[in-house]
Amino acid sequence: MPASLTTRARAKINLTLKVIGRRADGYHELESLVAFAGVGDTLTLEPGPELGLTIGGPRGEGLAVDESNLILCAARALSHEIGPLRSGHFHLVKRLPVASGIGGGSADAAGALRLLARLNRLAPDDPALFRAAGKVGADVPVCLESRARIMTGIGERLGPPLPLPPLFALLVNPGVPVETVAVFRELGLQAGEAGSGAGISASLVPDTMPGLIAALATSGNDLEAPALRVAPVIDTVLAALRCQPGCRLARMSGSGATCFALFDDCRANAAAGRALAQAQPGWWVKATLLR
Repeated sequence: MPASLTTRARAKINLTLKVIGRRADGYHELESLVAFAGVGDTLTLEPGPELGLTIGGPRGEGLAVDESNLILCAARALSHEIGPLRSGHFHLVKRLPVASGIGGGSADAAGALRLLARLNRLAPDDPALFRAAGKVGADVPVCLESRARIMTGIGERLGPPLPLPPLFALLVNPGVPVETVAVFRELGLQAGEAGSGAGISASLVPDTMPGLIAALATSGNDLEAPALRVAPVIDTVLAALRCQPGCRLARMSGSGATCFALFDDCRANAAAGRALAQAQPGWWVKATLLR
């Protein structure tokens, strides 16, 4: 019997997010520069005759282990693409907050696909993995490689990996889950209606930290304003980040409620993390690197 396999499911951070418009079928077309954090969940696969899942960790309580779980959905989607699979029992150590705009469930699903690929000796770039990822969720394809890039469409079009400089980032979630569908409903675009237009171009993404932060400041997150109406506490988080010494930029990720702040160096980043964790002990606060 093969030994157990393990992968990290890293948090996805939307450095920018533009809503290009809403298609006639109701889906929203997006453009987003994404990066991945050094924090995440851990997923282990114990090879065996039956597909199964257990969940633990500080954020695992109450999460469903039924057929709706994205890890199990990913396994079924890959089996549909390539036929019978060797699989086994997954165990998820959940550390990322749920419904928080950092793609935790999508990262877990992508992690399951990576582990199944290793167990079944599929190449990491096998097209079946990408097809299965797209069937599970819009953010799952970009989480497969977990590399910085621009994603467009509804998540199915990925630009080439981008050599971003390491970004010292503080991630903060106030413990309030925010449902993506509620934020898009508050955005209020009708089918066929255009949004705010294109965002940052891959050719204009600087490879230095000061240049990148300056470029990010010219864009934004179109979901931030509607998310503030759904969960006003996001404004409190952003204000707390912006007043930290050395904060160069603070913004919401995805559809919220997780926000991030960028700092020039690790010392300012860590100091801000300690200050916020002490001031708001109920918040999830993590100092990390984005790449």
